[in-house]
Amino acid sequence: MGIVRKILGPRSKYDKTLPYTYEARVDKLFGLGSEPLFEHYYSDTICGLIEYLGDNGIKPAEVQLFGVYRGRQVPLETERCTTTKGAWLDRPDICHSLEEHYKNSLEERYKGHVEEGSCSYEDRDRRGIGPY
Repeated sequence: MGIVRKILGPRSKYDKTLPYTYEARVDKLFGLGSEPLFEHYYSDTICGLIEYLGDNGIKPAEVQLFGVYRGRQVPLETERCTTTKGAWLDRPDICHSLEEHYKNSLEERYKGHVEEGSCSYEDRDRRGIGPY
């Protein structure tokens, strides 16, 4: 990455049709409180976030996923990132699942994961962080 990209950040972060980052919310009270007590996890890529959640033992049934655009959060369907048995998909299967769903539905929230062999998020950091 050149010095300009280090200062400005990844080029894909300036594409307003792609989420700026991805967020996972986990209710630590499992719905038993009068209101949820959320822990928040983040990654610049959905595949990085899913991998981080799996590595930290967080199951898909416990999570709400969001694509975070500038000024708004868009919910994502967790089942797009899971196997038929309810486990997290591994990379690149997550990307292919989202790509296939986007091709069939044209839902913008699933755009850009793998398009004709290249990922729109290749320039981003795939590490996850949290909880916050």
